[in-house]
Amino acid sequence: MELEKLTLQHVDVQAVLVPLNRPVVSRVGLYEEWPLILIDLHTHEGVVGRSYLAPYLKQSVAYLVPAIHDLAKAWQGQSLAPVDAYQTGRKSLSLVGLEGMSLIAVSGLDMAAWDALAKAANLPLAALLGGSLAPVPAYNSNGLWLTPLDTLAEEAAALVEEGGFTALKLRLGRAKLDDDLTAINNVRDAVGDDVKLMCDFNQGLSLGDALVRCHDLDDEGLYWFEEPIAYNNLTGYAQLTGELATPVQLGENFYGPRAVYEALLAGAGDYMMPDLMRIGGVTGWMRAAAIAGVAGIELSSHLYPEVSSHLLRVSETGHWLEWQDWCDLIVAEPFKLQDGHLLIPDVPGNGLAWNADAVARYRFEP
Repeated sequence: MELEKLTLQHVDVQAVLVPLNRPVVSRVGLYEEWPLILIDLHTHEGVVGRSYLAPYLKQSVAYLVPAIHDLAKAWQGQSLAPVDAYQTGRKSLSLVGLEGMSLIAVSGLDMAAWDALAKAANLPLAALLGGSLAPVPAYNSNGLWLTPLDTLAEEAAALVEEGGFTALKLRLGRAKLDDDLTAINNVRDAVGDDVKLMCDFNQGLSLGDALVRCHDLDDEGLYWFEEPIAYNNLTGYAQLTGELATPVQLGENFYGPRAVYEALLAGAGDYMMPDLMRIGGVTGWMRAAAIAGVAGIELSSHLYPEVSSHLLRVSETGHWLEWQDWCDLIVAEPFKLQDGHLLIPDVPGNGLAWNADAVARYRFEP
């Protein structure tokens, strides 16, 4: 079989602002709406690759969209080769920094390019990358924020029912230890001890406070402590990892695969969880997964469940998929859940297509 050669024609980029079913209430802020940048990469051969970015802040869209257009313009008329584009795109932006919005823009185009290649090969992305389709273990990250304690039990039970989940994410880091303990107990009373609780502090603690708080919670049987301190304090993470019995999770704020390598060298963290818009899209993920695989460190995903599900299927130490429905409103066919697993559709590409009516409804101009 001869794969169809693809050449980039142009890229369409549009922004939407979607409401959240359960507002995000965390140490990093309150979010009732979520900005998304939708990317349609058109080729001369008629194949369209799709991806999206979720840059947290509505105002960041105004900076990212022009960067995406600039990168695409430099690539226009050339063969679609995402690994080459990843390299040249990063180099072209090196004078303004290899992290932050530069890499986010590169990542968005990278994911769309891989989708186009998989469609041209008539294969799901996981299959194009050498893997196969199977249900991916997922935990529900759709709630249990720093909301009133008396709401957590009912919400936890609802989260389990959303997809037969056996694992949930609970946010911690309230002002008082007793409130964190009450949050854990309220959730456990509602869902039972067999449901795993991944706990996220959203970088809300200083190192000193984290040492005290995490030691106090270390015998609560939690599945992991996620980002108790600032993501780039690798020395602090190494200390926490060495002292705590509960595994330490970090990595969603790592820019590029080399950051995973640096964390592993520092002994910072028991688990890693790359975020596709920061790690470098599909290309960056595959490089990060190779580093984690060599080290035997289990790799979970952060957001982007549609594309992440494909990549977890081809990662040597693939672990848990973080599931949330924040993009379901604008996706034509949201991925299905079954018995706590995300089901990857058996269609060419990554499975993303847009709900045109919803996009028109929630579209905004940065």
